[in-house]
Amino acid sequence: MPKLKTHSASKKRFRVTASGKIKCGHAWRSHRLVSKATKAKKHHRLGAYVSDANLATVKKLIPYK
Repeated sequence: MPKLKTHSASKKRFRVTASGKIKCGHAWRSHRLVSKATKAKKHHRLGAYVSDANLATVKKLIPYK
């Protein structure tokens, strides 16, 4: 079977933890932060985990991570 290509954008955005979960950052943290609530900005600083609905798709994009 040939090697699979890793999706270039995905390898920069996702990390696999020791337990096998996939970590990602939150959306809505790049611009127009004045109009967003302080609480929302604070919570989006933290990492998040990929949801179960998207887990299989992301694993296909980063097969060797």
